[in-house]
Amino acid sequence: MVSRIVHTSKMTWVLDPNAPMLGPVANGGTIVARVSPGCWGAMITPDYASGHEVTHPIAVEGAEVGDAVCLKIKKINVLSLATTSGTDSFVEGNYVGDPFVAKRCPGCGEINPKTYVEGIGEDAIKCDKCHTSVKPFHLDNGYTMLFNEERSFGITVPPELAKEIAEQAQYFSALPPESCQYSSNLLAKGDIPGVLTRVRPMVGNIGSCPAVALPSSHNAGDFGSFLLGAPHQYALTEEELIKRTDGHMDVNEVREGTILIVPVKVPQAGIYVGDVHAMMGDGEIAGHTTDVSAEVILEVQVIKGLTLEGPLLLPHLEDLPYLARPYSEEEKVKAQRLAQANHCAVETEIYPVQVLGTGADLNKATQNGVERMSALIGFSIAEVKNRATITGSIEIGRLPGVVQVTMLTPASILQKLNLLEIYQEKYGH
Repeated sequence: MVSRIVHTSKMTWVLDPNAPMLGPVANGGTIVARVSPGCWGAMITPDYASGHEVTHPIAVEGAEVGDAVCLKIKKINVLSLATTSGTDSFVEGNYVGDPFVAKRCPGCGEINPKTYVEGIGEDAIKCDKCHTSVKPFHLDNGYTMLFNEERSFGITVPPELAKEIAEQAQYFSALPPESCQYSSNLLAKGDIPGVLTRVRPMVGNIGSCPAVALPSSHNAGDFGSFLLGAPHQYALTEEELIKRTDGHMDVNEVREGTILIVPVKVPQAGIYVGDVHAMMGDGEIAGHTTDVSAEVILEVQVIKGLTLEGPLLLPHLEDLPYLARPYSEEEKVKAQRLAQANHCAVETEIYPVQVLGTGADLNKATQNGVERMSALIGFSIAEVKNRATITGSIEIGRLPGVVQVTMLTPASILQKLNLLEIYQEKYGH
């Protein structure tokens, strides 16, 4: 039965197009999702084949392959009281090919073994079968961050307080009951105490179900490239990797009030959300940031016949590159005067189109984004490069391979794509 509002806290690790979906939610309806933290909690949980735990995909009424779904992010409420994160290194012998996907017990050799917790710290998670510590990752430089009651800022705490938080790890993480991950707070790290930062929550993994089974953390061109010819059950070919939907983008502009338009590559789309961060700088240079439990509220709208390979993002005006910000009426008048005086035409009804590109590295991600923009808008690749250079920008979403390609685009093109009303709603007429 179709519902106007779908509440969910059911979590999954692998996005499988053949698995039954939740819902469906009505076209124009609302998804209210309670999500668990993203990276480190899932990374230290050997039982499951992913570096992320996300909501189970939700069907959208009327969404067919070749359509798109507009997601309006209405609210992001941070629920965690504290989180632990930092830079990582892989622990040799504790994984096969990919420590996010195929974690290996160094004692008995079991892949993704069932485990239990004994104590705190990096060695606290142990194999059910042989009782050996299973640690696919080492937290090289780590911190535990405590948030204020309003979730407006956070401070990193000293080691003694990190250990106290670790003793109540799940409580401070506010894990949903359906979550299967261990809390990252178990790690009890306090290497850089006294750091103050603002909370500006964003969603790192959000979108539609890919057309091939993927660990949710690998639904992007950079992490997905780890699966090419991999020595485990989720190995992919180049052709299969194209079936991804690039939900794991880690773009910090994906925050409350923004609009994300995602491709439909399986019937009914399968919208999911997870990996909320309390804050993140461009590029996520540490590889990880402050993963938190959160409540995310989305409005969904099907856009018929809009075929996309990856997401489009409509950021807040202040988050747009300077050259890609829409022109004021005063600027438009001056531009028309200049054009008329010189007997030439000028485009003034233009809007900022931002396409996500992903790949194994930043060069490949940029090429992917430029090609996607060219296919969507209908300009040649050379023209896209010129327009993105003089009316937009190439920005780094996440290292090693997520970028945002932005350029101002004529309203007439957006009208043909059935997108103009959405852009006018976000940026004004």
